[in-house]
Amino acid sequence: MSNQPPIDIVLDGATHSIGAGTTGTTLFADAREVVAMKVDGEPWDLDRAVPAGAVVEPITLDSEDGLNILRHSATHVMAQAVQELFPDVNLGIGPFITDGFYYDFGGIDAVTPELLREIEKRMKRIVKEGQAFRRRDITEAEGRAELADQPYKLELITTKGAGAESASVEVGAGGLTMYDNVRRDGTVAWKDLCRGPHLPSTRLIGNGFALTRSSAAYWKGDQNGDSLQRIYGTAWASKDDLKAYQTRMAEAVRRDHRRLGAELDLFSFPEEIGPGLVVFHPKGGILRHEIEQYVIDRHIQAGYDLVHTPEISKGGLFHTSGHLPYYADTMFPPMLADEERDAEGNITKPARSTTSRL
Repeated sequence: MSNQPPIDIVLDGATHSIGAGTTGTTLFADAREVVAMKVDGEPWDLDRAVPAGAVVEPITLDSEDGLNILRHSATHVMAQAVQELFPDVNLGIGPFITDGFYYDFGGIDAVTPELLREIEKRMKRIVKEGQAFRRRDITEAEGRAELADQPYKLELITTKGAGAESASVEVGAGGLTMYDNVRRDGTVAWKDLCRGPHLPSTRLIGNGFALTRSSAAYWKGDQNGDSLQRIYGTAWASKDDLKAYQTRMAEAVRRDHRRLGAELDLFSFPEEIGPGLVVFHPKGGILRHEIEQYVIDRHIQAGYDLVHTPEISKGGLFHTSGHLPYYADTMFPPMLADEERDAEGNITKPARSTTSRL
C-alpha cells in the first residue's frame, strides 16, 4: 500500500479523493463501457496514473473520441497483420480518419483484393487473442535503436514529423512513446512508434471492422517521394454499426451522380474539354433549367432581389478580397485591357487596368 497521501481530482463535476498513482483502469473498474479517459481535455490510456488536480472524463467506445481510439487501435492491428505477411515491409504512418483509418506501407507490391481478405483474416485472429496495448516512454536514442530497420520511422524521429502527412499520430510535443502489442503470456507481438491513446485490449475492437480498399500513396504526400501502398479500413463500435455504414456506402454508390448522369444520358465530362468540366446533354439541359428555375422562384417568393455580377473584374478587387496574394497560382492569369497598338504593333497606349478571373 502506498504511503503517499491521497490526491484530489474532478470527476463528473465533483471533487474526489483517490490514492496517489491510481490509474484510469482502477478509477473506472466498475464501468466496463469506458475504454479510455480524458485528462484535462486530452485523451489518455486507461492504464496511466491520474495526476493530482486533474479533471477526468470517461470515454466510451461509441463516442467520437472512443471511435477515433478504436480506429487507431485497428490501424495498429492491421499493420501488425501486414508485417506478419511481409516481415521486411517499411512501416509508414497510420492515422484514424473520418469513419475509418489507413496505414501506409513501403516495399510491398500493389495490394490485391485477395491480399486484403488475408490481412483482414489475420486481424480477426489478433483481435481474438486479446493483445494488450502497452504504452512506454522512450528516448530518441532508444527509438532509433528499436526501429533501426524502419527508415520512415527513423526519419520521423529525426524531423519530429515535420512535413509528413498525419505524422502527429506518431510524434509531437511531449517526447516519444512506443506502443507494444503484448500477448497474454507477456511476450511482445508487435510494436510501433505512436502517441496514442489506444484501447486496453485488441479484443475491444470486436467484429465491427473491415478493410475497404487500397491505393497508391507517396511518402510525405510528395510525388517525388517513395511510392507506398495505402490500405484503408473502417471500424465501428458494433457489427450492426458496421453493417449500417456499409449499407450507407452502397446506397451512395447507387446514387452517384456521375454514374446516373451517364446512365440517364444527362451529361458527360469529355476529356478533350478538361477534367471536371461538364457538358449537359438535351435531357440534362432541361433538368438543369428546371432546377435553376425552381431556385429562382423560391428566392423571389422569399423576398430576394436578383442581381448579376461580371465574371471578370479589376485585379484590385481581388486584392481587397484577399484572394490574389494567396491564390494567384490557382486563378486564371490576369488580362490587360484597353491596350492600343499602332500598325507596326508598337504599344501607343498602355493598358489602363488589369482584370483577373476566379
